[in-house]
Amino acid sequence: MSEQEQLRDRSQRARAPRPTGIARHGRLPRSRAWKTVLGLIGSTVAVVLVATTSVGAIAIMQLKQELDDTGVTINETEAPIPEIGAYEGGFNVLVVGSDAYYDRDSVLNDVNILVHVSADQTSAVAVSFPRDMVVPFPPCTNEETGRKTSAASGIPINSALSYGGLNCVVDVVRNFTGLEIQYAAMIGFEGVANMATAVGGVDVCVQGEIHDKYVGLDLEAGTHHLDGWQALQFVRSRHGVGDGSDLTRISSQQVFMSALLRKLKSEDTLTNVGKLWGIANAALENMKLSKELTQVPTMIAMAKALSNIPMDRITFVQYPGSTGGTGIYAGKVQPNKTLGTQLIDAIKADQAIAVEAGDGRGSELDPNATQEPTAPETSTPDPTGSATPTPEQTLSEAVTINGLRGQTAADQTCTIGN
Repeated sequence: MSEQEQLRDRSQRARAPRPTGIARHGRLPRSRAWKTVLGLIGSTVAVVLVATTSVGAIAIMQLKQELDDTGVTINETEAPIPEIGAYEGGFNVLVVGSDAYYDRDSVLNDVNILVHVSADQTSAVAVSFPRDMVVPFPPCTNEETGRKTSAASGIPINSALSYGGLNCVVDVVRNFTGLEIQYAAMIGFEGVANMATAVGGVDVCVQGEIHDKYVGLDLEAGTHHLDGWQALQFVRSRHGVGDGSDLTRISSQQVFMSALLRKLKSEDTLTNVGKLWGIANAALENMKLSKELTQVPTMIAMAKALSNIPMDRITFVQYPGSTGGTGIYAGKVQPNKTLGTQLIDAIKADQAIAVEAGDGRGSELDPNATQEPTAPETSTPDPTGSATPTPEQTLSEAVTINGLRGQTAADQTCTIGN
């Protein structure tokens, strides 16, 4: 079987193995808001989550009691709450999307995106982990059910949610990468459709036709204005893009992510209270947050830290891996430890990451796109009230990792249909 066939034509989702040796403790009340959470949408939400936190904080103030009741513990000691607008250093946020709608017996975290902001707050990288990538699991305890599972190996990463909830997904990614994860969020599919509408839709380029009967998407070649459920169908589509695998779907999702972020930046969406209010409410209706993210000052401080990062310093990458393996990797994704180590080392060193946009499998550079303009120089008022230019940021040189797939937010790309 070819590499492409390994992850193709899987009309029935593999169910996560049921954990053994489970000990039950006190059962906590289930949160009503998360029962319809769907996966394959975290890629869209990762951008919105970091781009709308300031207005999202206003909505959180109104829903604070509910958020306090549903916040998930992911750290033994909660991160200290920063002063508003004074976040020091870098941070990591894990964004998770699940497939609860498709599999009633188990819940799979089919989207796992780790967003890292550098300590000098001049660059960011969003790492997508393929859902079928086999990684080691540490022991997990489900905070809602009290169930405990032992350490395990040979399991795809998207089983972590069924093993131990959102906190287990965090532990698995933390164990696999060696990175600290201060914040986490799980989000539902309704929010993606509603947020796409709230921002006025997103223009997405498609190279070749996309016909995916599994999600009900039919698009001709060209540029399409997507909002609502059609935007959701696009980011969910696997059979209609690239080679039909989850690896090329990630590339297609990055096309959407970059287009969404450019839209948010270019149309002053981030300064339009009305638009941001709608986006924040749509997100919060379908989000489950770690306890640290339920704190209003934290979210405002994160927004301030992220607001000035240049578009070409925001990079979307795919954790390196391949199909066609044997043994525990048969029909799954095998991590490329050499490239993976280079990627994680660059993140730990707070290096900006450069990639060649358009991998030729799931996406390609838009031949009709114009070059994105550089960010304009900003000004700050001096004590006399006049404006003076802000000193230009000193940006570290971006590191290039040969073989790494992805693109920056500034790269205008097209999804490759099949």
